This record gives sequence, structure tokens and C-alpha cells, in this order.
Amino acid sequence: MLIIALVGCTTTGPRSTPSAPAVGGNTPGGTASAPPTAGTAPTAPTLDPTQPAPTRSGAATRVVLFRSGGIAGRGDNITVEPDGRWTAVDRAGSRRTGRLGPADLGGLHGLAADPRLAAEARRPAAPSGCADAFSYRLTVGAIETGYVDCPTDAAPPPATRSIVELLLRVTA
Repeated sequence: MLIIALVGCTTTGPRSTPSAPAVGGNTPGGTASAPPTAGTAPTAPTLDPTQPAPTRSGAATRVVLFRSGGIAGRGDNITVEPDGRWTAVDRAGSRRTGRLGPADLGGLHGLAADPRLAAEARRPAAPSGCADAFSYRLTVGAIETGYVDCPTDAAPPPATRSIVELLLRVTA
């Protein structure tokens, strides 16, 4: 907590609450703050508390989804960069690109920061009872999780499934 408090006191980025700008701080006109003096380390950005936190560390992370299986034997890879740019590549190598809208990007960042995601990654994977079901492998930063979408298996992990559904919807 002390580190968080110190980081909050030493940032030079914009704040979500009105206050007088610090000397050399950002101004509404967009003037950049003064560079750090020699021997000082740059500070971490302050998160806007009105927005969902992208990750526990405060920095957004890359999200990668790999979908395989199905009767046709799919092999789709979707990668979303922290700024919302996405690339989808199918088994044949066809590539599509786009950018998430602000609402979808905020939703993805919120889901990526959900503590249930790490808990879901730690649970042991049970064997699936389906041969032709889709298998989803999701990587969010250092967290890897996934499931097989089989109606006779246990329910998919909810945070993982929410991210999978969001990515499939916005990249379709």
C-alpha cells in the first residue's frame, strides 16, 4: 500500500480529481511535464478510478486467444494489443485487422483485471467428453487459461468465457 501511495504522490500524469497543476505538470492545454532530472527514475502513471483497471500492475496487457477444433478443424488466433488494435489469423493464414471501440476496450481491460481469471488459470483441466468441440486457450499477460466448449462438460470458467465471447463478438 505504501508503494501505491507513493506512486500516487509522485506521478506527473493527469489526475481524475480537479487540483492545481504541479510545477512542470500537465496542463489542460496539453503541455508536457518537465523531464525527470538526472538520477531520478520515471514514475508510473496514475490510473483513472472512473475507468476499469487494465491489470493489477496498472498497465494494459496483450490478450491472445487461440480457438481450435470443431468439425472443420479450426485454428484461429486473435491477438489484441493494449491499445485495442487486433489481428485475427485463421488456419489458412487469412488475416483481418481492426481496432476495439472504447467501450469494448474498457470492457476487455476490466475483464483482464478480474481476479477470477488467475484463479481459473490455477484450476486443473478436466478431460473433455467431446471430440469435435471448440477448444479455447486464452493468454492475458502471464496468465494462461482455457476450456473446451462441450455441453456435457462442467460449465466453462466465467471470467475466461466472458473474454472469449467478447473477442469473438468484436472480431467477427
